[in-house]
Amino acid sequence: MAKKKAKAAKKSSKTSKKAVKKTVSKTPVQPIGDRVLVKREDVDITSPAGIIIPDTAKTEKSKRGVIVAVGPGRYGEEADHIPMTVKVGDRVFFNSGWDNEVKIGTDDEEYFLVRESDILAVIN
Repeated sequence: MAKKKAKAAKKSSKTSKKAVKKTVSKTPVQPIGDRVLVKREDVDITSPAGIIIPDTAKTEKSKRGVIVAVGPGRYGEEADHIPMTVKVGDRVFFNSGWDNEVKIGTDDEEYFLVRESDILAVIN
């Protein structure tokens, strides 16, 4: 009886490990502290009436993106761990700057390495 329970417990731990692995990003960059790696999301701008605004009218790139990797969090004044409030897969609005843009991979995909405080909102 004890062997059956041990096998069942071992099997359930394997499935939970698989579920965790699916949520972890496959990027070669792992942010540290309270930093987040965001991949820019290209958005077509349309007017409320449904008219598509041409690319020539876009003066600034989108500040929307998808989180692909998250750091472990930061430590407070008294060395207490403050976990992250965002997770991999969240769509967000973020503040971008010239100094936090990074290119990763052989095809030079654009990513942003921002602090959690630079994330303005999570899009539902």
